[in-house]
Amino acid sequence: MALQQELSMDLPVIDLDLFLSAHRDSEKVINECKKAADALITYGALVLHDSRVSEEDNSSFLDLLEDYFAQPAEVLKKDERPELSYQIGVTLENTEKPKCAVDEPCLRIIEKLDPAERPLDISAHSPDPKCRFFWRMSEKPPYETQFPGLNASNIVPEAEGLRERWTPIMEQWGKSMKNAVANLAEMTAVGLGLPVETFREAGTYGPHLLAPTASDLVKYGEKDTILAGFHSDLNFLTIHGRSRYPGLHIWARNTGKRIAVKIPQGNYLLVQAGKQLEHLTGGLIKAGFHEVVVNEKTLSVIEARKVQFPDRPLIRISSTFFWHLNSDFDLAPIPELVARAQVMKDEQVRLGKDGEEAIAYEPMKVGHHVQNELKHIALMA
Repeated sequence: MALQQELSMDLPVIDLDLFLSAHRDSEKVINECKKAADALITYGALVLHDSRVSEEDNSSFLDLLEDYFAQPAEVLKKDERPELSYQIGVTLENTEKPKCAVDEPCLRIIEKLDPAERPLDISAHSPDPKCRFFWRMSEKPPYETQFPGLNASNIVPEAEGLRERWTPIMEQWGKSMKNAVANLAEMTAVGLGLPVETFREAGTYGPHLLAPTASDLVKYGEKDTILAGFHSDLNFLTIHGRSRYPGLHIWARNTGKRIAVKIPQGNYLLVQAGKQLEHLTGGLIKAGFHEVVVNEKTLSVIEARKVQFPDRPLIRISSTFFWHLNSDFDLAPIPELVARAQVMKDEQVRLGKDGEEAIAYEPMKVGHHVQNELKHIALMA
């Protein structure tokens, strides 16, 4: 309990500008990199400051996606590709299921939380009422990948008024987020005592995805509606721009506390660790759990936007990007990080905390790891 009380509830803010502008071997850069790695170890999340990121680009992106998801379901369905496990194009509402609803280790994590800090109940295992669009932000590998379904070509919506705006806006915002998270991957490697290129090279030709998620707040705008049930992400790092509507809660790994996310205005982004990073670090960094729900603050913003923007759709868009390792990369825990993870686990036991359940991080291709996760959330047969 002493460890929990010592930890701040505010997520650390990491200065990417410092990493990009100062000498890589300088003490201040190395310390900032260690701060980034420690934040991911402790919280599974951090706030990233990157002055290259434009709030105007994010706003254009949110406008575009609100307009897209305001279309009728039969129009959206034309962009659906279930035969590709929904890894490009649209995923309609009530398709994806929260894995934690039936995953025993995940359910035990929820049980260990103080009742006041638990997520909204997902035990009914209902699919999430959210829609999503996957826009691939990756380069085609110069070789034959073993996982072509995870590396398929993009879909551009056909509707007039969307088609012309779509690619420029998606690419502009996607590149901003991709550059930010790829640089953070470099900082994290340095902070963990690894060569700077370790993670970034492993992500070369990875099937990175700009992944806006949409929730219809006219249909699903009642308080305590679960828009995305308690879960963690299957990729390496997830990065978020600001949404117009609150509702994202995250759980800091070593606090057991639910944190209502509020990304500062300006050049700030939220980053969370994913399953691929957990696997590669042997559990030293754990994938961060989160949910999206309708809460009191969501309701307040809904009412305000009805007055301020009466002609805009009431649709919550998450400004999200999933950064992946290369599908053909051999995913295996890095031995020196496994050793650090064990030391950390031993220290938790010594302090009287319940030890985390042992997980076997078996070597496998990243593509197989992704396919396994997709089956759990009902996106792949």
